[in-house]
Amino acid sequence: MAASMTPMLIQRLKCLAVQRTEALLNPAVQCPLVSFIPIRTKKRYFIPPAVGMKGQSPASQEARARQAGMVVRQEYFERAINITCTAGVYDAYIPPEGDARLSGLSKEGLKQRAESLRQSAASQLAIRKIKEHDPDFRTKNFPSQAQDLFIQAHSALTDFNKEKLHSLVTERCYPEMVRGNRYKTLRWAFVESLEPPRLVHARCPEMVSKGNLYGQVTIRMHSRQTLAIYDRFGRLMLGDEQVPRDVLEYIILERHLVNPFGRWRLHAKIVPSWAPPKDPITKTVMISGPQLKPWQDFEELNYEVPKPTAVQWHK
Repeated sequence: MAASMTPMLIQRLKCLAVQRTEALLNPAVQCPLVSFIPIRTKKRYFIPPAVGMKGQSPASQEARARQAGMVVRQEYFERAINITCTAGVYDAYIPPEGDARLSGLSKEGLKQRAESLRQSAASQLAIRKIKEHDPDFRTKNFPSQAQDLFIQAHSALTDFNKEKLHSLVTERCYPEMVRGNRYKTLRWAFVESLEPPRLVHARCPEMVSKGNLYGQVTIRMHSRQTLAIYDRFGRLMLGDEQVPRDVLEYIILERHLVNPFGRWRLHAKIVPSWAPPKDPITKTVMISGPQLKPWQDFEELNYEVPKPTAVQWHK
């Protein structure tokens, strides 16, 4: 029995030896547990804030970084530049005191006439430059054209025609004309011209680079106009539609001479220092009335509007 079982044991032992040899040569059998290695394949665009920095603003973080000695990048605030018009008035015209009231035959009127002749030399040189770029410019016809442009611009302002107003005034003049006109009604009319408009000043400044010329012409206008401003409740704030007033104005028109498609537009208005002060604006306030029931009318209550009490204001 023992002799017969010996070959079977030997064969079994050989099989176990072969299996152990295969196990030593096969790494999968040696490492039955597979190990996973995390690999970063996607970029994280959000980085969580540090501890204690969640409720702080970027300004406070920059201030703390400056205190710690870190160099913070300098911020540059850029502003758009418009080259279709200048940002101001170059060598503005100073109107003589008492204009439109002094006679040319009086002593003061002759002095003003002599001073204007002395200052007209620079204007003549500027007019010569303007004619080189604008061959249709004429000193005799241009004042009447400027007056027509002035009337069209103010008519577009009263009609709230923004597209037409942009084509008649420069980008500097537009904010000054529309500022404070919200919730208001304007009534303006040009009655007549008391004196023919005339050209009194001309300059040809440069901007950004040499040769980039702009023409600025000052026109004196003495006319009669009507103006009335109503608030959002329809109450009169300033002026009167039926009473015309004599107005003496010095308007400045500008054109980009280098641009072949440029045209003359309103740019600014000169207010002399000796001009009389403007009339005060009548401000209106809404007084709360009685609370009405659905079946009541205000006229039936005979409600008297209370008058405001006098208040002494101190500086």
